[in-house]
Amino acid sequence: MSAPIYEFSQLPQAAEKAAGKAGPRAQRAAGEAPSVGVIYNPRSHGNQGADFDCGITPQVHIAQPGDRSQLPEALADLAARGIDLLVINGGDGTVRDVLTCGASIFGDDWPAIAVLPKGKTNALTVDLGVPGDWSLQHAIDAFENGGRVHRRPIAVTSKNEEAGSQVLGFILGAGAFTTATKSGQAAHKLGAFNSMAVGVTTAWGVVQWFFASRTNSWRRGSRMTIALGPQEAPMEHSGTGDPAWRQLLFSSTLETMPAGIKPFGPLRKGLKLVALDQIARRSAFLIPAVLRGKTPARLRERGIHQLTTPQYTLNIEDQFILDGEAFPPGEYRIGQGPELEFVTP
Repeated sequence: MSAPIYEFSQLPQAAEKAAGKAGPRAQRAAGEAPSVGVIYNPRSHGNQGADFDCGITPQVHIAQPGDRSQLPEALADLAARGIDLLVINGGDGTVRDVLTCGASIFGDDWPAIAVLPKGKTNALTVDLGVPGDWSLQHAIDAFENGGRVHRRPIAVTSKNEEAGSQVLGFILGAGAFTTATKSGQAAHKLGAFNSMAVGVTTAWGVVQWFFASRTNSWRRGSRMTIALGPQEAPMEHSGTGDPAWRQLLFSSTLETMPAGIKPFGPLRKGLKLVALDQIARRSAFLIPAVLRGKTPARLRERGIHQLTTPQYTLNIEDQFILDGEAFPPGEYRIGQGPELEFVTP
């Protein structure tokens, strides 16, 4: 999927036009094999140079959309077949694209979903407990005999775009997180992927917080305002640093993070966020403990905020990141999408 998804106002409209072809799922007879739809992204890191077996069974329908503009039609075709299981073969970015384009097609009636971890980062499959060598056949077997995990993706709606347009994903970040994402690309070039890339990038960020000056992008962050809940109550600020800036914003609905980091402390369920003010250098020494899930005393007074909220509004003057892709400055409503059922081993 190669087009810039930050032009996402067109994606739900395209999906809505294709949604008319979707049909209801039929009840399976006892012993009947499930109908499986596969979205295969040949550009994903783990798929490069690999052939995909398209002849497993007649009940498996495989689509290989060339770019995001072809995703709505591919998903509508799978929906019209009444698939029981949707397999996403790709990384976190592919998952984001499929969920975004499929929202208007499946609505609140999604099939079960399985994800094959084939991207440079696979945070969702870490949360689901999916092993790195999980295959299509493993996913099909797990549909009958595996487990099920329910997650709601983050729903990002632009308040500057046409009403109703939104993007669905699982990890959102801004400020130093945007800088970290760019550093993560450098880590990929050095051969570090998945949890290793997260660990390397996180460690480098901590070093920057310890030793860099306030003008460094890791410590400066981005100018943003965060308003919590439907009432858009302003998020508190510790008074450390410029109150118009936050050093970092990190938000997710996942419950287990790559590399074992626990940025939300004891918070696990729902839409969570951690925000750092422009913290003092001495407070940066708390970061390693926070990433291990510890909760040192007076965190909020020191500029480290961990909380859950049903939704929040983000007004930001810099790019932010959703599942590895940059979105432009603007005002956004951040909430939760539909509850999805994921197949696990």
